[in-house]
Amino acid sequence: MFAEIAPRYDFVNRMLSGGIDTWWRRITVKRAAPPSEGAILDVCTGTGDLALTYAAKVSSQVRVVGSDFCKPMLDRGIEKSAARNVPVEWIEADAMNLPFPDAAFDLVTVAFGLRNIAETDRGLAEMARVCKPGGRLAILEFSLPKNLFIRKSYLWYFRNVLPRIGNMIAHNHSDAYTYLNQSVEEFPSGEALATLIKKAGFDRVDQFPLTLGIATLSIATKTEVSAQQEITDA
Repeated sequence: MFAEIAPRYDFVNRMLSGGIDTWWRRITVKRAAPPSEGAILDVCTGTGDLALTYAAKVSSQVRVVGSDFCKPMLDRGIEKSAARNVPVEWIEADAMNLPFPDAAFDLVTVAFGLRNIAETDRGLAEMARVCKPGGRLAILEFSLPKNLFIRKSYLWYFRNVLPRIGNMIAHNHSDAYTYLNQSVEEFPSGEALATLIKKAGFDRVDQFPLTLGIATLSIATKTEVSAQQEITDA
């Protein structure tokens, strides 16, 4: 499904969101600021928009990695990276089995991809594993507005307009944009998502509703293991 929509993925996203998804990524980079040195991992990077946004802001001392399980999506990211002369390492990888050592990244991000991981708990656990103690996790994801009128209008658009236009323009036969609205409605948001994040090993989860709540940025810090805990575990 993702391989089929890869060639027109960026164009369809910009059109269906009115370009506001670009602003959401800039807000993510601003609120989950990159480290001055170290490494950033963007999981489920797709065509690499968030990874590229970070890479354009960091110094040469920061390594930016984008991982995704769909090679045609990564190929688009590689093309964009080369065209913009922005260095990103692209890795084909399953988010539930990341090929990185423990505590390898200062910041782990995922934009509109967490709900696509078959086992959310397992994906979050992997993100926690590769994140350094005291490091951060930033999740940008669609959510359901709390205001009843906005919620109804949003769901009508998601159910009736977005799938038809998206599937038609993306020239796909796997109903990718029908899956989009279904996955958003079924995926946990708000406190339910914060609970999953904490269960994976993160704490201090802050959530920032964006554009009337149709998207939410969740930022968490990985729990630091105390010296006493390390001695006890040993």
